[in-house]
Parts: sequence; C-alpha cells; structure tokens
Amino acid sequence: MDTLKIGNVSLTWLSGGVTNLDGGAMFGVVPKSLWSKKYPANEKNQIELPTDPILVQFDGKNILIESGLGNGKLTEKQLRNYGVTKESELDVSLQSIGLDSTKIDYVLMTHLHFDHACGLTKPGNGEFVSVFPNAKIITSKIEWDEMRQPNIRSKNTYWKENWEAIESQVETFEENWSFGPIRMIHTGGHSNGHSIVIIEDGGEMAIHMADIMATHAHQNVLWVMAYDDYPMDSIAAKAKWQPFAVEKQAWFTFYHDAFYRAVKWGPDGQMMESVKRSK
Repeated sequence: MDTLKIGNVSLTWLSGGVTNLDGGAMFGVVPKSLWSKKYPANEKNQIELPTDPILVQFDGKNILIESGLGNGKLTEKQLRNYGVTKESELDVSLQSIGLDSTKIDYVLMTHLHFDHACGLTKPGNGEFVSVFPNAKIITSKIEWDEMRQPNIRSKNTYWKENWEAIESQVETFEENWSFGPIRMIHTGGHSNGHSIVIIEDGGEMAIHMADIMATHAHQNVLWVMAYDDYPMDSIAAKAKWQPFAVEKQAWFTFYHDAFYRAVKWGPDGQMMESVKRSK
C-alpha cells in the first residue's frame, strides 16, 4: 500500500473502491481540450476516480479520512451509472496491516456524499449496521444537518442508509475541529458543509482539500466541478488554502486521484515531489 510520513504521523491509503464518472461533470465549465491533457477520459468520456480512504496513525490512534464506497450497498443500476469497477476492499486493507474496523478510533468525513459515506455502514441481518462501531465520526454540523434533511438536489447523494445506523457515533463542529496534529476546517463549496483536513507534525504539513481539489488536475483555482453546490465558495476556498499550503511546502493528498496519492507544488505551480498511486 502507498504511504507517506508527516513528521511522526503516518498516512496509508486503503482500497475503498473505484468509480468512473463523467469527465465534463468533474471539470465543470473547463473545456475537454484542456482538462483531458491532464486527466484522460475513456471512450464514454468517463474518468477513473478511486475512493480510497487515508489511514492516519499517531500515538497509537487509528484515524480514517473518508470511508470508501462500501460493499454490497449499490444496486446494479447504481453500479452501472457510477461506473463502479471495484467496490471497497477496506477490510482486506486493514487486515494486511494488522488492524480491523473495530480498531478505528475516528472517521473524519469531509462531507457525506454517497461516494465518501457508503463505507460507514454495511448490510447486516436485514438492516444496516456501523462498519466502525468504536469510532467517533466527525463532520461539520451543516453537513450532518443536510445529510438528514437533504434538499431537492442533494437527496440524490445523502442517503438514510448511510447515516441512520451511525447517528449515535457522530460528533459535529461549527468551524473547526482538532485532535493532536489534525485539524478539520469548514470551507463549504462542494457541499454547504464541506471541510478540509490539515495535518502538521515535526515541521511538516499535509493538506487534504477533499472534493474542492479532487485530483491533481484540479490544481487551477478556477477548475471546479459541475457537482459543486456552491462553486464560488469552492474557488474562494482554493484561493485561500492553496497558497497557504504551497508556502508551507505542504503535501496535497487525494481521495479520488487515479495517478497520485500526494503531490507537492512549488510557488511557480510546478510539481516538485509526488507519491504515485500504485495499481
């Protein structure tokens, strides 16, 4: 599995599933002639988008960023529409490093769209049960409120199957949440309750901008998704946090990128270092 060290904090990418979504939707108003040079599409104009949680470990704590696509929850129609070529293998990933889902202490949810939240629950005895029964699940209050009371647009991605079984485990925050070297910061943009994650330790930093920078090809501040509920908020958040992170020589980490786990960009926008995704 692919790994990265931030000071004494270790990051390990787990196998959470693979989707293939429309490239035009993923890059919004950006012409295909531009985005396809950075992120190629297949014959259906779909681009490969993994859904790989990041296991963060420090001081004996096991923390997940996102939960993966889940397994056995999507219908045949959903599997087809979302271009799913692989469902989650989270249990296998954890077992390979001597863990299981009961050993997860926190799950940090940048937002609760289905491709991030399906891995929170699983079918069991005719109902859905928590995948991480001993974990605290952290998300912004705005996101949690909309998850349970979606609007006419968001009801397509906020599903009761993903929240009813874990309701008692959820802890929300208004603007910021922190634990040890980890901070979550509410940004809005992709969803009203969307947040980013910053990890700082030993003079090093990683920033997980989640779906306001879903892949390395979304580096341009103006390249945001058609899926974004509030695209101008996404642009504002990118304009604020990207220069901050570049100045700190931070690693940008990804949940959805089919090519890179993490990259470092220089002040001129050139990629300085990278952790490539192994297949």
